[in-house]
Amino acid sequence: MFEPWKENAYILFRRLKAFGTRCCFYICRIFPVNGNRISVCTFEGKGGFGCNPKYIVEELHRRNPAYEFVWFVNDMGKTFPDYIKKVPNTLWNRAYWLSTSKVWIDNYRKPYGTCKRKKQYYLNTNHYTIAMKCTGMWRGEGFSKMAYLVSRNDSDMIDDIVIDSKWCEDSFYRSMLYEGSYLKAGVPRCDVLCGDLSLYHARFCEKHGIPVEAKVLLFAPTFRESAKDGKRSVYSEIWTIDFERLIVSLEKRFGGTWYLGIRVHPQLAPAFKEYKNEAIQERLIDESQADDMYEILAGMNAYITDYSSAMFEAGFAGIPVFIYADDIEKYAYDRGSLMWNIVTDPLDCVTNNKVMTPEIDAVLPFPIACDNAGLEKNILNFDENIYHEKVRRLMKSTELIFDGKASQKVADKLESFMQM
Repeated sequence: MFEPWKENAYILFRRLKAFGTRCCFYICRIFPVNGNRISVCTFEGKGGFGCNPKYIVEELHRRNPAYEFVWFVNDMGKTFPDYIKKVPNTLWNRAYWLSTSKVWIDNYRKPYGTCKRKKQYYLNTNHYTIAMKCTGMWRGEGFSKMAYLVSRNDSDMIDDIVIDSKWCEDSFYRSMLYEGSYLKAGVPRCDVLCGDLSLYHARFCEKHGIPVEAKVLLFAPTFRESAKDGKRSVYSEIWTIDFERLIVSLEKRFGGTWYLGIRVHPQLAPAFKEYKNEAIQERLIDESQADDMYEILAGMNAYITDYSSAMFEAGFAGIPVFIYADDIEKYAYDRGSLMWNIVTDPLDCVTNNKVMTPEIDAVLPFPIACDNAGLEKNILNFDENIYHEKVRRLMKSTELIFDGKASQKVADKLESFMQM
């Protein structure tokens, strides 16, 4: 945390920097808006061709190949389809391409100082919906003044946020600092999770040279970030999950030969590569560098995470989900709070936090373990019928839209604006 004088000095620095950013955007207004141009960014430029924007762009291109897509990236080595122009995520590139695009699509926040012209449309797809973690103002003191300014600047420009449920309507006004309109269409990245998932499983097995009849679990601990002196960094304590014991439990309960797909944050991937266990090394598959998690998730037979919102999307797809969280109280303290009463409720009946979602009555459907013994027990005692019924109740209580048509509905909205 900053000392007060340091925080004020840092905010002053960021305000001056934002003023310079705005000047660049105003200069670029000498160029006209291109009615066919759409600018896209994911995870502040750190993402590649993935998350919700990927599926929206694919649908728009399928409908009209004349659309021009510009995608901002920090790493120009990222791979995109030929119809997408990738550009370095620099200030002047953003100023020019955003100022001349009719539509913006982003799943995160625009840099402080970014400014939109009249008759442009900014669709924010976000990168979570129903969630475990608190974000935005729900974080209390964990949400800095600078984060507030960045979020407010971005939210004031947004025309629509893509959502999938009443849960989002109840909570986003504080998590997103947003009081505008919503596009309740479902989540585009989840379209691949609807229907027959066997194609994605077969594709995953072929990619990694494993038998198609094999079963795969994806272990994806949540993205974590800290800040020191204004600089953000990704962090993680060494995970305590026993992969060998996990495989034995899965094979005992579900049968077959199991493999583990591991997806940690790309900056933590080197730490995973250092993990060695000769007994199961050939069963471990590193998917940390893949841009699109959801095509991977669609091919999974089970999923383990700690606090990632993907637990809900996997559950809605019918995939067995197990929570392995060995630091619940510490994590809840660091986040300020959580969207579910995982700290205070019994672990077999965790309810939603009524402060944040007062009109929803829901029970978390996923079995929770705090250690390897608990995880083993949850896997061995897993009852598919009970699990699917709990998931069905959650979908009903949150008024969820999960129909595989989100990309189409979002594209309908964008096309109507492009044609104006």
